This record gives sequence, C-alpha cells and structure tokens, in this order.
Amino acid sequence: MEKRMRGVDPGKLRPNIQPMANAIDDAKEALTSMLGKLGFEFEVEVSGDPGNEILNIVSENSALLIGKNGDRLDDIQYLVNRITRNAHPDAPRYRIDCDGYRAQQEQRVADKALHLADKVRETGRELWMNPMNSYHRRLVHNALADDSEIETVSEDSSSRNKKILIRLK
Repeated sequence: MEKRMRGVDPGKLRPNIQPMANAIDDAKEALTSMLGKLGFEFEVEVSGDPGNEILNIVSENSALLIGKNGDRLDDIQYLVNRITRNAHPDAPRYRIDCDGYRAQQEQRVADKALHLADKVRETGRELWMNPMNSYHRRLVHNALADDSEIETVSEDSSSRNKKILIRLK
C-alpha cells in the first residue's frame, strides 16, 4: 500500500526525473547556477569514471571558494549533492574540487600518515593523529592498509571528527 500525503499529487514531488546519465549534468548545472548567482567567474570541468565523477571548479577566486581547510568547498559539495539527489535519488555522491585543492589535501593526509607510521616503527610508541572527518580517516586507513607492521584504529567517540591511533601490530 502506497503512502500518500493529503492534497499532494505524487507526480509533482519529482517532476523532472530523468535518466541517470543526466544526473551529472544536473549536478554541474546546480553548481554553475549556485556560483553564478554568487557572482563568481569560473569554469566547471568534469573528470573521473561514470558514477565516480569529480566536478572541478577553475577560478581566480579559488581561496574564497575553498574556505578555511576546505570547509566552504565541503558546504558547496553538500548542497550540490542534495539538489542532485532530489531529482535523482539513486545518483552517486559527486565530489566537488577547486583548482585541485582536494587532490593536494588527500596527498598531504596520506603523506602525514606514512610519516607517522615511520615514527611509530622507529620509536615503538603509538601516535595519535589530529581529529578528522570520516573521509580523511578512510584515506589514512587505506594509506597504511598494506603495512604489515602498522595498524590504525579510529577512536571510539560520538564526535563526527575522530582521532586515529597509529600503532605497531
């Protein structure tokens, strides 16, 4: 039995459902519209495999779009994905980058994890990484996954940003 809301035509809730191939186009359109209305001059480039696309913003104002530690970029990504999933509920989550910032940030996180793993090997002492979101924690775990001497453990905390413990196995 289908649930219905009073006075609401179910066909009007998602009037423009289109094939998945258009989800990336709708995400790009949402990003373009949002940044255009904010007065930015930019271009959006789409890269990556289907279902794992990245929308990269190329702009002279990249610092304004990225924000402190990528916070503004995270906000833009969240909004674009919410808008896209409203029309395409099964659409993948799209990553939004700006002038390669995320790629550089990911490399820094992985390099830091490898550096700390070397320190743990040298000293035998466990080390904690600063609190980070789930995406960055996964980068750390993946960077050290093939290391037979090192293990990583996320702290048990109710916080969204958690520390990672790096220690010998």
